[in-house]
Amino acid sequence: MRRIAVLVSVAVMAMGTAAQAQPKWALVVHGGAGVIEKKDLSPEQDKAYREAMTRVANTGADVLKKGGTALDAVEAAIRLLEDDPLFNAGRGAVFTAEGRNELDSSVMDGSNLMAGSVAGVTTTRHPISLARAVMEKSPHVMLMGKGADEFARTQNLEQVDPAFFYTERRWQGLERELKRQGLPIPAKPVGAKPGAMAELVHDEDGGRNADLIDLKKKFGTVGVVARDSHGNVAAGTSTGGTTAKRWGRVGDAPIIGAGTYASNKSCAVSATGTGEYFIRLTVAREICALVEHKGLSLQAAADQVIQKDLTALKGDGGVIAVAPNGDMAWSYNTSGMYRAKIADGQPLKVGIYKDEP
Repeated sequence: MRRIAVLVSVAVMAMGTAAQAQPKWALVVHGGAGVIEKKDLSPEQDKAYREAMTRVANTGADVLKKGGTALDAVEAAIRLLEDDPLFNAGRGAVFTAEGRNELDSSVMDGSNLMAGSVAGVTTTRHPISLARAVMEKSPHVMLMGKGADEFARTQNLEQVDPAFFYTERRWQGLERELKRQGLPIPAKPVGAKPGAMAELVHDEDGGRNADLIDLKKKFGTVGVVARDSHGNVAAGTSTGGTTAKRWGRVGDAPIIGAGTYASNKSCAVSATGTGEYFIRLTVAREICALVEHKGLSLQAAADQVIQKDLTALKGDGGVIAVAPNGDMAWSYNTSGMYRAKIADGQPLKVGIYKDEP
């Protein structure tokens, strides 16, 4: 009997230790996945991306440390990414075949399944804030185009001239892709200011090896997932889409369940990759469903969908995820993904390449 009592006591202590180890908050960031290899990044470019991931993760973490909500942390972090021309979101967005920047974004609150998204906005500086406004200040889930920008103005969200989003490297990438497709090159946006080509960036179309790497193998979509001290999770995603996209193409980023999903019953997920495949598989929702209904761990669920289901469909990309218990995960079937994670009591971890933990 005494041995049983000792075993029970040890088990109880172990459970207590596990409970204590659960972080009060956690946050994961991605800046896109794709053919990202060490040979393609100069030391300066590598450093620039790591510093950006560090800055964004710490910004979100600061919100959570102060007792802010997961939604607040997600929005604050993504706003930084939307202002950073390193990434294909906001000011670093790629161009459509018509020479426009059309921005997509979405956000979801895991505590009540409220969600908001926008597609094809052209004058709202921070699409992630607009997506949140759609969720909280409108009866709708998704708005698009001019209507979305008009709604942004009613909410006093900052508006900018479309030329604000112009970057020289993205325009050069557009010209290369249009030439490859045999399509006409449009006039530059009115007010666009050509910049230096020596930006410390890794182009979506291949950086220093731009002419050798397929444009479709780069994804600069950004996303953040968070768990706050109240136990709630949230997810957000923002993107400029794909270079030279046509006919009003919309990818998975603004599609709730495909590029973004969050539920306190399972997890929060943000995705990056070839959007058409993520839409077909409803990647974000599928990962959450495996956690909720099949009892898979967060990492196992992410790997199941990305490494098996997505790969079998010949899709490529990756996800980040966080669970209500503070577990964090990422999974991608490409050679790299810009990523970072940080949690209460755990150090910041930043990675780019496949061989990094």
